[in-house]
Amino acid sequence: MTRLATFPDVLKPVRLAVGLLALAACAPTVRPEPPQAQAPAPGSIVSEQLEPLAPVDRTIKVALLVPLTGNAADLGQGMLDAAQLAMFDLGDDHFQLIPRDTKGTPGGATEAARAAIAEGAQLILGPLYSSSVGAVRPAVQGARLSMISFSNDQSQAGSGVWTIGFSPDDQVRRVVSYASSQGVNRIGAMVPRNAYGEVVSTALNDAARKAGARVVRTERYDAANTDFSAVVQALASGGPGSLDGVMMTEGGPKLRSAASLLPAFQIDPAQVRLLGTANMDDPTLGTEPALVGGWYAAPDPSARRDFERRFESVYGRRPPRLATLAYDAAALAAVLARSGGPAPFDPMALTNPNGFAGVDGIFRLRPEGLVERGLSVMEITPSGNRVIDPAPSSFQALGF
Repeated sequence: MTRLATFPDVLKPVRLAVGLLALAACAPTVRPEPPQAQAPAPGSIVSEQLEPLAPVDRTIKVALLVPLTGNAADLGQGMLDAAQLAMFDLGDDHFQLIPRDTKGTPGGATEAARAAIAEGAQLILGPLYSSSVGAVRPAVQGARLSMISFSNDQSQAGSGVWTIGFSPDDQVRRVVSYASSQGVNRIGAMVPRNAYGEVVSTALNDAARKAGARVVRTERYDAANTDFSAVVQALASGGPGSLDGVMMTEGGPKLRSAASLLPAFQIDPAQVRLLGTANMDDPTLGTEPALVGGWYAAPDPSARRDFERRFESVYGRRPPRLATLAYDAAALAAVLARSGGPAPFDPMALTNPNGFAGVDGIFRLRPEGLVERGLSVMEITPSGNRVIDPAPSSFQALGF
């Protein structure tokens, strides 16, 4: 059974205007007052009695497709709880969330989507997994609805489907742009031979070109590899001083292992800046000396900490990392639903160029189905990771 959130009076937060950067574009439509009925003149004959108008159902239904049973049930429940928190913050009495269990499978996701569509859902949030997004797409597009999925598989984006999972594109562009402004312009890269590695490599080359930097060499390795000696040796083949920075895509033990080998092959972390993606977003990495001073791009952690505290105070446990995706998607839906109009989730409204502000910072949905985020640049230190270049407060501040 799906658990519904309850909010004791002592825990009720003040409703916040989160996600309202696009308020001007989403202002409510002003509707004229209906004409007042006039009383009949004395002595006139009233020929017929008008039937009272039936009440208009103004309910706006939004489906949330997440795994509530199966191996990912805890993650799905956390995302549902976060979406309900967003409803409490920004929804009104006419906004209804329809949770449906995908069971963590493509077949379950398809069944869930069809049930939600039959119930009158006007927007689909989810599903989580790439294979489920592909399975659900025909039913959603057949109903002419939009879908904001939690996947980061950009191959699933487009034609009314958005993928808002954390993708390395924005992360690479942000950290490379900042690094170049600090004189890091000759970059080497270590990337796995898989889809993620290809995305990072493509984004790195594009970001370096735009920033006026150069990718000196890219070394690829098997994604299952745990010994990085040969990769680091090949990366260092240009000799000392040939690199200003090294892009590394791994996290956790693999990142520690690869970084610890750099000094042995004359890549001095004190002279060569380590760059990375949000896989570096781990406060314990500073215990590896070679990683201290590394830079990566990620959502501003301060807003997420506030969300995590609120979530824990209401539900009695910490939220899963991906819970913020569900909060921001539900908050966006609630804001657009409050704007009024017959089509609150029209693609023009969803892709407002001003974007929206959420728990993970500002974001906007692009017409091609991708998400663009405003990120902070973080630095790894022995005492934890710190912001060295704050996230922008608007997309205008980014100059695009």
